[in-house]
Parts: sequence; structure tokens; C-alpha cells
Amino acid sequence: MLVLVAPGQGAQTPGFLTPWLDLPGVEDRLREWSAAIDLDLVHYGTKADAEEIRDTAVAQPLLVASALISARQLFATGEDVSRQVGATAGHSVGELAAAALAGTLTDGAAMELVRRRGQAMADAAAVTETGMAALLGGDESVVLPHLEQLGLTAANVNGAGQIVAAGTAEQIAALAENKPEGTRRVVPLKVAGAFHTHHMSPAVSALEAAVAELSAADPHTAYVSNKDGQVVSSGQELVQRLVGQVANPVRWDRCMETFKELGVTAIIEAAPGGTLVGLAKRALPGVQTLALKTPEDLDAARTLIAEHASPAADLAAE
Repeated sequence: MLVLVAPGQGAQTPGFLTPWLDLPGVEDRLREWSAAIDLDLVHYGTKADAEEIRDTAVAQPLLVASALISARQLFATGEDVSRQVGATAGHSVGELAAAALAGTLTDGAAMELVRRRGQAMADAAAVTETGMAALLGGDESVVLPHLEQLGLTAANVNGAGQIVAAGTAEQIAALAENKPEGTRRVVPLKVAGAFHTHHMSPAVSALEAAVAELSAADPHTAYVSNKDGQVVSSGQELVQRLVGQVANPVRWDRCMETFKELGVTAIIEAAPGGTLVGLAKRALPGVQTLALKTPEDLDAARTLIAEHASPAADLAAE
């Protein structure tokens, strides 16, 4: 059973979209989306420096565009993804790409929504200087109380020994000076705010307005939600979860538990891939993984699909 996943904010690097523009139709599609959302995705994906693409309002649309461009290359034009993919999920902003791949949103609607999401979260982040840091290693039963003592939120519980803390700049600095027992490293993330915490509450209201008249189809492929790792079958519920999730912790650990329950045998991570398959290698031993980094990875990914494809309809029948 194949799972297709999309990465979250922090996965972007300068110029990471450059090789994808060599593929037929990709630059045209990116320019079409750029005009629709008033953001030059081609520039930011090829020529912008690290600081420019760290901007939340830029990074989020850029990542969803990259995930959709790379994932769509895996399938023939017009091909029903549900005939190949057993489940889909995204980490944080990657959930919007996953929602499009699952058929709930059109690619265009996902791009328009992520533009609003990025702007709303950037506005919320500007209120107070906040940030996030990954804790590598350490036992969850020790790490979580330690974060609470420092006033931090476990914004991402990623499994495989990784928890991401979020809070004010002062709280993140205190964490770097006072790591939980057993934690090897505290790594600041390339994000501009304390996402998935109460600091993002203003963004929830903005997104509620943005989705008020949004058309959402029921997903044709099992969609695994960051909220609790559950499979969501209603398009309207899926969209409401996307809205609320900006101010609630990402439970990627539970998503991976659900992949296991569904019988996952292979995971492909859309571009810029690497982070999520790294977690899967540690949490899901025996599962084959592949990260799409450049178009050179496409042939290997198509081979993996051919070997592990399991239609959503078959899963529903089991």
C-alpha cells in the first residue's frame, strides 16, 4: 500500500524549484498560479535567497506548489490518483497539497487557500516575536513536561524521537540553554512564528472567512489528518480541520501510526522531500521510502508506485 505525503514549512531551500522548470508545462503552470495568487512562484523558487523564502507568506504557497507540481508528474495526465495511491497526508501546510491530491480541493483552490493561509499566519506571527525549534532525542514523558514548565507548546509531535517546540523568542532561547534530559540537540527551525499554537488564533478567523464559500468534494483517497491521525472521509470536515489546524499541534506520530494500520508498504514524499521519509525510516522500519528532490527521482518513484500501488477502493473494501 502506497502513501503519498507532502512536506511542511522549513523544507524549502534556495533554488529548489529550478530543475522542475525544465519539465514540459511546469513553468506555464507555475506562472498561471502566480498570476492567480499575486506571488511570483518562479522567482521565489529559483532566484530568491534563504531569507526571502523564509517569509511565511512566501514559503507556504511555494511548498504547496512544489508538492503539487512534483506529485502530478508521477501520474499520466488525467489519471485518477486514487487508482494508484492508498492514502495521502501532509505535514502542516503540506495538508493543503494532500487535500488537492485526494480530490477535495482543486489545485487552483489549494493555491488560493494557501496564499490566504500564509498571509494570515504571517500577520499573526508579526504580533509577537516567536519561533520554533526541533528537539532531537529524549523521551516524550520527559520532554513534554519540560516544555510546559518553560511555557512552550509541543507544536509538532513527529514521532521517531522528534518533537518541535514553539513559543516566544525568549522561551526558545531558554530551551536552548536548558534542554530536557536525554535530548541530544535543540535545532532552531527556518520559520517565522510559533505555528500550531495559540499565537496563531487570529489566523483561524481569517481562514474561516476564506473557506466560507469554498467548494469541497469528499476525498477519493484516504486522507490522514494532522489533528489526530484519523482518516477523514468528508470534504467539509477536511476543510474545517485545515482551518483549525493552524492553531493546534501537528500529530505526525499518529499519522504514521495510521499508515501502519492501513498496511503501508511504501511512502513517497513530494518535493522538496526528505524530512518525512527520514521520520518514516525510523518509525516504520521495513517500509520503502523515496523523497522527490529533483526530476531525476521520478523514474524511481514511478517504479515504486508500480510495485506498491493499492487503489483506495480496494482499501475501503477490506
